[in-house]
Amino acid sequence: MAIGRDAVTNDLGLDVVGVDRAKSGKIIGRREQSVSCPYVYAIGDVLNGCPELTPVAIQAGRVLMRRLYTGNSELTEYDKIPTTVFTPLEYGSCGLSEDAAIQKYGKENISVYHNVFIPLEYSITERKEKIHCYCKLICLKNEQDLVLGFHILTPNAGEITQGFAIALKFDAKKADFDRLIGIHPTVAENFTTLTLLKEDGQTLKATGC
Repeated sequence: MAIGRDAVTNDLGLDVVGVDRAKSGKIIGRREQSVSCPYVYAIGDVLNGCPELTPVAIQAGRVLMRRLYTGNSELTEYDKIPTTVFTPLEYGSCGLSEDAAIQKYGKENISVYHNVFIPLEYSITERKEKIHCYCKLICLKNEQDLVLGFHILTPNAGEITQGFAIALKFDAKKADFDRLIGIHPTVAENFTTLTLLKEDGQTLKATGC
């Protein structure tokens, strides 16, 4: 099975007006604006390099409209976009992946805090098949453990990720997560008690609430 989206731009006459496109057919642009033809705008999945997410396209459209018709100078922020994969056990993330953080800043400059846990709704009912969940924060050491990436694999990951995303947008540090008082018993409170560093090599052991 393969999924994805194609940019249907072949029959729009873009070559005639000088709009450069990538091999995928997507428009090469910057901040919703064609690089080669500045009076042509593109938003959403048709813009090369833009995350293929519906909320991103909606936000980009709103921002572009305000910029064109109200004189607003606001630009769409394409970094630290929260997203979720709605599989039976949801995966939510915001910011950089571990590999991307290492590639950008170097492995020696990255701290990875993580843990495995069993949600209360599984442990309290004594289900035979307990699902192990996972959470991870990727931090930049030389910036006081600035949180670069937020990752969680758990039921309702989307609800959790949406709330924590604002913390990353405002450049939260690991210490900010540590100072936050958790809501007990919740899955999200695991991010307020993360102490295990991945580099320590300790074996993760799932525990309940």
